Amino acid sequence: MKAVLALEDGTLFTGRSFGATGEQWGEVVFNTGMTGYQEILTDPSYCGQIVVMTYPLIGNYGINREDFEAEKSFVRGFVVRQACDHPSNWRAGYRISDYLAREGIPGISGVDTRALTRHLRSYGTMRGVIAAGEVDTDELVEKARTSPHLSGQQLVAEVAVTEPYTIEGSGPRVVLIDLGAKQNIVRRLLDRGCTVIVVPPASTPEQIGALAPDGVLLSNGPGDPVDVPGTVETTRALVGRYPLFGICLGHQVLSLALGAKTYKMKFGHRGANHPVKDLHSGRVYITSQNHGFAVDAGSLAGLDVAVSHINLNDNTVEGIRHKQLPLFAVQYHPEASPGPHDSDYIFDQFMDMMRGEGQ
Repeated sequence: MKAVLALEDGTLFTGRSFGATGEQWGEVVFNTGMTGYQEILTDPSYCGQIVVMTYPLIGNYGINREDFEAEKSFVRGFVVRQACDHPSNWRAGYRISDYLAREGIPGISGVDTRALTRHLRSYGTMRGVIAAGEVDTDELVEKARTSPHLSGQQLVAEVAVTEPYTIEGSGPRVVLIDLGAKQNIVRRLLDRGCTVIVVPPASTPEQIGALAPDGVLLSNGPGDPVDVPGTVETTRALVGRYPLFGICLGHQVLSLALGAKTYKMKFGHRGANHPVKDLHSGRVYITSQNHGFAVDAGSLAGLDVAVSHINLNDNTVEGIRHKQLPLFAVQYHPEASPGPHDSDYIFDQFMDMMRGEGQ
């Protein structure tokens, strides 16, 4: 069946429908990862977005039952060059087309995804609509133009837990504020023996304090950080009381709580191949990333905060560290799954901070 992706600027991409049929709108973004499509599809940070994969062959190792980052997918649509319908991998449980159909996600294959990526790089991320079957393309373009922008939507509320839960361990007690947390964050903490207490984003400082945490971690998540002002205020109240660690959206929320500002990027960072420099050690790490907003480096001036990491592609802020308090955050994903795992040491730094061995 024919399928069409219509962008808000009137550009059309045609291909074949796979996965679910129907019509869906969202912000169109691209990911440059060569592997990890299952983790991408189940990363809650992609809520509200149509994901374009630049790597040409997707689905070749199928979908397995172990590598989900969330119980369901929040992706609005999926765009690929070639969708492999005959996966070959001993762990494969079913095909990617079956998974998309089960999750109600319309996919489109046969698209020149690199041309689409170049278009988004040149003109910026934009809204789009995927539709299967015979459609009125002018009507689709108009729907794309009038669909909501990503900012202003309450996406975190769509993906986060509404009730706290605990996974017991023998080590430090970590309160994980769930803004759309990937399960691999939980796995990394459990690997280090932590007791992990996952709480909703609307949790108050008093509720968090009652859990007697040794440290607090703010997770990744979707959307614009200014759309979760309550979590920003809660985080501000926690500063100085507990060791704090932020990842991705959590990095942005923590920065806002300290008085910094954020901005929407032209097309964001999404992939598993982004070089980041640790300014303290001078080492360069290849990182996994997924974000469309960033911390304004200029807004950090006058704050008791130092930039700890920068992106070597565009010099954007990739990490901060407080000069006095046990508090730090990174914009990228140190829990990266399927990889790269260069930045796993970040969790060890958090463990040291909770033990009072590092700032």
